[in-house]
Amino acid sequence: MLRSPRRSFDESDEGRAFHAAYDALLAKWPHGTVIHDLDSRFGTTRVTEYGPPGAPPVLLLPGAGATSMVWFANAAALGEAHRLLAVDIIGDVGRSVTGGDPVRSVDDLLEWLGSVADALGVTRCAVVGHSYGAMIALAAAVRAPHRVDRLVLLDPNSCFAGMRPGYLLRALPVLLRPTAARERAFLGWETRGAQLDPDWITLMALGAEHFPTAKTIVPRRPSPEELGRCTAETTVVLAPFGRVHDPDEVGRAARKALPSCRVVTLTAGTHHTLPMSPSDEIDTVLRDALGTGAPADRNCDPDHR
Repeated sequence: MLRSPRRSFDESDEGRAFHAAYDALLAKWPHGTVIHDLDSRFGTTRVTEYGPPGAPPVLLLPGAGATSMVWFANAAALGEAHRLLAVDIIGDVGRSVTGGDPVRSVDDLLEWLGSVADALGVTRCAVVGHSYGAMIALAAAVRAPHRVDRLVLLDPNSCFAGMRPGYLLRALPVLLRPTAARERAFLGWETRGAQLDPDWITLMALGAEHFPTAKTIVPRRPSPEELGRCTAETTVVLAPFGRVHDPDEVGRAARKALPSCRVVTLTAGTHHTLPMSPSDEIDTVLRDALGTGAPADRNCDPDHR
């Protein structure tokens, strides 16, 4: 019998190293963290939960390759008043396992996300997404507005404005022929040499080179008419020193597309340092956006809403 690529990876030296890095980050989550492996027609989804069971639920969607473990630095602060549900995106790097029907379209992707929420007993919640996770979160808020009451988009790429050509050129070799060394070098370049958690860097590097992922389903940028369906209270959080896009351009485009949204530009950080760093400032902004804590000090344009 032929082995599946995922099983072969899990039993390889690279797979064991990947899982060790994943588990090292899981160990940094607060005491009381709970793990769920939830079945759907698309496979099994890993969800990491922390916070009071009766608190308002918050779905956390990571950037591509980052896994749900990327929220380890924010879990304790955000989980004081919310039930955090951090998801490994199906088909992407992480502990979710594809099986059954493949995810072939954005409709499938959102059906998968809805099935995860249903399995957790969540009918309506806040959704926080970073990068690729922000694209999925915005698509959910547009297509299923009855399920999303608050929406937080962390440095959303391709949601409101395009990416810089220089970033795309730098990313292309990593995408076409990913290796651990290329991933590490790319992260070092984009984060301007920031000192990020070494276990997370290892997770990203091993995942980039070895993890058997499915074809990435990328939601397209919503039209103005589609964005008009979004009823969620929306906050857009931008990294000031990222190389992915021009944060000022994204902020202007977000305000034009969603006039009621709030735009917050952090005082530090790049696209790939989020949401881990600057963690204290991000925690403050997220608590504000989710309805807890004092309003954040927004470092942004004078016409900030």
